[in-house]
Amino acid sequence: MRNMVHSNLTKDEIRIFKRLTTPAKIQDFLDTIPINFEKHGETLFSPRCVFREYKAHCFEGALCAAAVLWFHGERPLIMNLESAEGDDDHVIALFKRYGCWGAITKTNHAVLRFREPVYKTVRELVMSFFHEYFLDDGKKTLRMYSDPLDLSKRRFKGWVTSEEGLWGINEAFDEGLYNPLINAMQIKNLRVADSIEIRAGKLVMWKKGR
Repeated sequence: MRNMVHSNLTKDEIRIFKRLTTPAKIQDFLDTIPINFEKHGETLFSPRCVFREYKAHCFEGALCAAAVLWFHGERPLIMNLESAEGDDDHVIALFKRYGCWGAITKTNHAVLRFREPVYKTVRELVMSFFHEYFLDDGKKTLRMYSDPLDLSKRRFKGWVTSEEGLWGINEAFDEGLYNPLINAMQIKNLRVADSIEIRAGKLVMWKKGR
């Protein structure tokens, strides 16, 4: 698998990939990249474009993490966490260690961040995001999660170094299967996040306009 992603990389890209040898190092690297506020319209940058433009939102960060994992011989798996109407989805990169799942994420907020590989199932991992996933009014919005999307499949050829927006990967999420997290009665009885949780949720790394 490594040779497939290795062949089209530049020397500078290979240098970056080589030093990111663990999920923790990948996460640390992503945390140094400014958030992509999409000031000039929606983007879905490839890892190559992220390195050049030096900005990324959650989907683009997940793609970068998946590409590096693939370079080091792991499957490039990403997953979409789907929210209720009015909130944004969140895309994460999955990895597995010692039989348990973890996640690498790109976010501007204090929540929805890196997950240690301590979760026995993907659903258990997703549920770890549930109480952090809320709107400014405290309404909890996480509802479903996609099946993991394996970007090593032939249909996604060239995504690591593409100069085009990777909207086909987004469409693959739209076409894929989703798994519900909670039922209607549970949704009806959800408690809103309290004031200190809401305040913590507004803490960001990168300010708009800087």
